[in-house]
Amino acid sequence: MNLLIIEDEFLAADRLEQLLQRCLPEGRVVAKLPSVRSSVSWLKENSSPDLIFMDIQLSDGISFEIFEQITVSSPIIFTTAYDAYALKAFKVNSVDYILKPLDADELEKGVEKWKANRGGAVVSEALVKELMQVVKPESKKRFLVKYGAQLKSIEIHDVLYFYSKERTTFLLTKTGRSFVYEEPLDRVMEQLDTEQFFRINRQYICSIDSISDMYAHSNSRIKLKLMHCEDGGVIVSRDRVAVFKKWLGQ
Repeated sequence: MNLLIIEDEFLAADRLEQLLQRCLPEGRVVAKLPSVRSSVSWLKENSSPDLIFMDIQLSDGISFEIFEQITVSSPIIFTTAYDAYALKAFKVNSVDYILKPLDADELEKGVEKWKANRGGAVVSEALVKELMQVVKPESKKRFLVKYGAQLKSIEIHDVLYFYSKERTTFLLTKTGRSFVYEEPLDRVMEQLDTEQFFRINRQYICSIDSISDMYAHSNSRIKLKLMHCEDGGVIVSRDRVAVFKKWLGQ
């Protein structure tokens, strides 16, 4: 029996594996993955595991973003620190979850429930959208940036895109001015409205308003011309193209 753990806290992942050795000894953990990106890649390249244990908050976003990129046919038990009231949608849809910190007895109950109902609930697109609304924090309206020796507050509607250069994050406004923002792009993406902003690659998070032109590029990729961008053209990562097209049409 193959088990997959999707968890960005390495100690939590190791503890879960140890607990599973006790309550599900016939199971074998085939991988422990810390991010949306690594999970999507692994699930594309490997056969579906018998059961997935999935944290909600991962290192590069919310785990529900996995279901927006690929179809997951395996049953899932979510592990989360969100309270039971906030996660009422799980129970309504018969998708199981276990609250953190993980408890051996609760984990065993979850496993027994799965055994009694093999083939469990499918994580549908409608459920993903509902749960995203429940767990995703409200997007930021303003960003505090460095301006010489001073600080400046930038309204989100004035932001064209965020980009990373030489291990520093920058925010670029509609007037073409660039400011240092002291958080990595992974953290920035968690604070944005995903209908307005999209992570096109490791270096850029762009707003829909920042795109002035789009071109077909090699290997079925897309090249973007962004306003006030000195790079000449920014390439959408190959593994993001399908999701990017879906984002453009929502």
